[in-house]
Amino acid sequence: MDTSGNVITTFKAEGTNHHLIGMEECRKRIADLVNKAKIKAKIPLDTPLLALGLSLSGCELEESNNELVEGLKEKYPNLSPNIAIGSDTEGSVAATSSNGGLVSIAGTGSNTLLINPDGTRSQCGGWGYLLGDEGSAWDIAHRSIKTCFDAIDNLETPPHPIDAIWKKVQEYFDIVNQPDLLNIFYGPFCKAKIAGFCKEVSKLAGLGDPLAIHIFQEAGRYIAKSISAVYPKASPELTDRVEGLQVACVGSVWLSWCFLKEGFVRHIENNTDIDKLLLIRVISPGGLGAAYMACDKLKIDVSRNYEENYEILFRYERNRSSCKCIRS
Repeated sequence: MDTSGNVITTFKAEGTNHHLIGMEECRKRIADLVNKAKIKAKIPLDTPLLALGLSLSGCELEESNNELVEGLKEKYPNLSPNIAIGSDTEGSVAATSSNGGLVSIAGTGSNTLLINPDGTRSQCGGWGYLLGDEGSAWDIAHRSIKTCFDAIDNLETPPHPIDAIWKKVQEYFDIVNQPDLLNIFYGPFCKAKIAGFCKEVSKLAGLGDPLAIHIFQEAGRYIAKSISAVYPKASPELTDRVEGLQVACVGSVWLSWCFLKEGFVRHIENNTDIDKLLLIRVISPGGLGAAYMACDKLKIDVSRNYEENYEILFRYERNRSSCKCIRS
């Protein structure tokens, strides 16, 4: 991005979560990304950027963030002398407002982060697939498979027949029976592959399968629970807006809002005193929020039009709501 706010180029590559790939590999991938973007933009590799914003999954702790940045400056001095770093949720808030807000990530994993105008924050989730990720694609896929296993084992009676989902499990993972899945979960592990099954469950929900619909409604309930968990800590400056607290919705699971909605609204109506929410879906590239975040933290004046970066997904008003139905 140039200082007028124009996007010069974008470049995509592998993930950069240092908890999964290690700190050194994370630095290498970041440097490769920046340098490949420079080449694409015809910027000399030895020309440092004015600022570099890093909005990354896994960057929630200040100590490890500082370690990541110091290592980048030491090993790759031509990237930028000014590096601003934060979590992927922080960049999503920055893409929609310079005055804070709330972001709900429901992609492969899930996370909810509130940032108040004074910089104070509150988080719910973001603990990965073993300790959290409720409402995420991973959670929907895992919940679908586990429901089938429990029904086949006669351990739990499912709320609806498993036939359609179990058949789709067999097709998607190319298996015949339950033991065939063990190598997928306990052998060479690929979280993204398993989470990708969420899209198949969404397709079944679109065809009217009651179990698939139920599982998405449960995901919607968990997303609503995470938002209501941090809502009490939101500044009146955010909650007293005409349309209520603005929630930036990020991640592929939000593409199935039609199926999430009932569980989401039911939880808000029955378990909270929230009167209004404005759900917006971020449509700008993730890197844009990272760039804005860097500009905010480093006091760099860059022109921006936030309304171009999102679309209205759902206006919640107690007993009277409207939404735009988005389907994957």
